[in-house]
Amino acid sequence: MQIRAFRGKEPIFGQAVFLDPTAVVIGDVELGDDCSVWPSTVIRGDMHRIRIGARTSVQDGSVLHITHAGPFNPDGYPLQVGDDVTVGHKVLLHGCTIGSRVLIGMGSIVMDGAVIEDEVILGAGSLVPARQTLETGFLYMGSPARQIRPLTEKELGFFTYTAGNYVRLKDEHIAALSTD
Repeated sequence: MQIRAFRGKEPIFGQAVFLDPTAVVIGDVELGDDCSVWPSTVIRGDMHRIRIGARTSVQDGSVLHITHAGPFNPDGYPLQVGDDVTVGHKVLLHGCTIGSRVLIGMGSIVMDGAVIEDEVILGAGSLVPARQTLETGFLYMGSPARQIRPLTEKELGFFTYTAGNYVRLKDEHIAALSTD
């Protein structure tokens, strides 16, 4: 794995964080306790900050970046991800805000200034355009993402289940790497 400081900012990791050896984490990045970052993931906080909450997993091949401050966007957009979030394989999160207890389906793209509130499922392959807000408690799908239906009680329970499952899996990976 590559962990690199940039512009005087070094990534900070909570307790029991798992970073796959092929992951890259650069700059002003903070990962909460029990996070997992899986193969070929890039988390690049080189021009703004990235904050990721506890028990969040970022799956294989995902790219997490920011929107820099400049003449067209004076404040830029940091990337903020809450607790108990599952970021599916090959997801692109760019300068957006993700609440807690969210599932972002494989291959989805969430653009600059978009907000996904708590307890949302974003279906695989969806596109959340810049500055769009996805309201809490719903399934969204499509390109652009559209509200499909309210989440069921069973789906609402899925968020902490899947987060816990990835905590257990990353613990197994940590143990396996320490015996190699």
